[in-house]
Amino acid sequence: MSFYDKHVFICCNQRAAGEDCCNNHGASELLGYMKDKVKTLGLAGEGQIRVNKAGCLGRCDAGPVMVVYPEETWYTFIDQQDIDEIVAEHMVAGRVVQRLKI
Repeated sequence: MSFYDKHVFICCNQRAAGEDCCNNHGASELLGYMKDKVKTLGLAGEGQIRVNKAGCLGRCDAGPVMVVYPEETWYTFIDQQDIDEIVAEHMVAGRVVQRLKI
């Protein structure tokens, strides 16, 4: 059994000026928002959800991106509303958010 029910990795990679990357699209700010949201809802910790910063996940063209394990579900997102939907639907209800899946 895994220590966490779900483990989320959000790419916060910053490439050299002019190169596209997740952090150019607000990934670090949205990582902080998602971590706070999960904690506020009481979903963080052992047996629950862990949200982590990740280096390059190799999908910058779809960025910003996250991957949720153990399901291996990849998402793109652009704002807090997308994060809210991923938390409510995937993390709480167990349903993949098809419109954000990549």
